[in-house]
Amino acid sequence: MDALKQYFADETELMKQLDLARVGQIIRALELARTDGRRVFVFGNGGSAATASHLACDLGKGTVQPNLPRFQVVSLSDSIPIITAYANDMGCESMFAEPLISLAQRGDLAIAFSVSGNSPNVVRAIEAARQRGLATIGLTGFDGGKLAALVDIHLNIPSKSFGQVEDLHLAICHAVCEMLKIEHE
Repeated sequence: MDALKQYFADETELMKQLDLARVGQIIRALELARTDGRRVFVFGNGGSAATASHLACDLGKGTVQPNLPRFQVVSLSDSIPIITAYANDMGCESMFAEPLISLAQRGDLAIAFSVSGNSPNVVRAIEAARQRGLATIGLTGFDGGKLAALVDIHLNIPSKSFGQVEDLHLAICHAVCEMLKIEHE
């Protein structure tokens, strides 16, 4: 029971350290994408893929309000046939970048989730996004890895616990979506 108590105590401390100004920047970037009719692309591996998929659902359905435009959101982690085809034929590092290159236009928004910040396929997709003129956001753990230096907005959870980082990434996504339900002036 002590280990369980410690897990949540550590997570509470991480939440207290959360950079709310950066969360606000993420909200503003999403508001801009929504009002400008830009697409939002989300992606990650493993648990981060699940977070990306969850965010796509919450943005696509959960933020619908009668007085606000709807999000155009695509989870690149969700198309198993296309990602496995690219992984098989061109290597795993291309499985998010290539669909992004096919679908994205200048001004769209790419949101990457990577606990380590060093996943080659996530890093390659952000590089492709930058080359195409997309705005970029990265949510990471550990020390932010390579992703930290590549994105326009970086939000780091400074922990080496995959579970705690993924927990906070999902909590951030929920908070962001709650804020996006409100019309801001």
